[in-house]
Amino acid sequence: MRCIGMFLVMSLMAFLVACGGSDDGATPAGSSGFVTIGTGAVTGVYYPAGGALAKLINDRRDELGLRASVESTGGSVYNINAVLSGELTVGIAQSDRQYQAVQGLREWQDQPQADLRAICSLHGELITLLAAVDAEIHSVADLAGKRVNMGNPGSGQRANSEDVLRAFGLDTSADVSAEGLVAAEAPQVLQDGRLDAFFYTVGHPNGNITQATSGRRTVRFIPIAGEAIDALVAERPYYAHGDIDVSLYPQADNQEAVPTFGVTATVVTSAAVDEDVIYAFTSTIFDNLELLREMHPALRGLDPVQMVEGLSAPLHPGAERALREQGLIE
Repeated sequence: MRCIGMFLVMSLMAFLVACGGSDDGATPAGSSGFVTIGTGAVTGVYYPAGGALAKLINDRRDELGLRASVESTGGSVYNINAVLSGELTVGIAQSDRQYQAVQGLREWQDQPQADLRAICSLHGELITLLAAVDAEIHSVADLAGKRVNMGNPGSGQRANSEDVLRAFGLDTSADVSAEGLVAAEAPQVLQDGRLDAFFYTVGHPNGNITQATSGRRTVRFIPIAGEAIDALVAERPYYAHGDIDVSLYPQADNQEAVPTFGVTATVVTSAAVDEDVIYAFTSTIFDNLELLREMHPALRGLDPVQMVEGLSAPLHPGAERALREQGLIE
């Protein structure tokens, strides 16, 4: 029995080592051939996008000497902090959150994150405003006096929705009844009649948006456009105009593409991660873009030139080497 018990203990230890565990957590993520990718909620786009990146790596594990795993996380802020602490190898984060971390703004106020490094950009993430038709909301200005989910505190979505309200002269605390639900909760609450509208910064198509547009309560996408938004986009380097393809949501009360703006999903890491690991990771992405585009609808429009834009943090040396070989940077 003692031999069996010792064997089980040793087997468990071997399993933990194989999964990338360490006794003291001092080994930088990615240094032992294991790449952990921080994403977001399983219903969002970050999770399947991260899964697509992991699949590219794992399908070539013998060639690369790497194995990748995906973690569902709290999103951009969590992922940035986790790569800096060594908990994650890479993470997906909104371009505005990357900018704020580097500049020492918002959650990182007066504490610029000098060790944050960029790898590339992925899909666009549009600031989406969805409202119940019976709430009589046709524009952002109509949100005054309404029950609106702004996003959970600390999320990129919350910051984006607050930017929209300010651009239209609305105060989050005074002019709307602001809720702080996570994105996955908002569709059902809207359908239950306890919300009039909600913001969601996301790539399309998205499961939460599909759920919100498929209920008994009819909903519509609200345009977020005009001179105020043009000025905001010109002022903030991480924002860009875009349109929501409403054909992805046939039950929504819209017939034409809805103008809005948004950010970009970017892939970030830490300066502490091994250069060869990030080189292999980045090269695999750009060498297999056709496969990546087929893995999720949000990735269909990946353009290699655009994938090196919207990056505020310095490029990781491994990413820089790979991108130079791809002819994407000088």
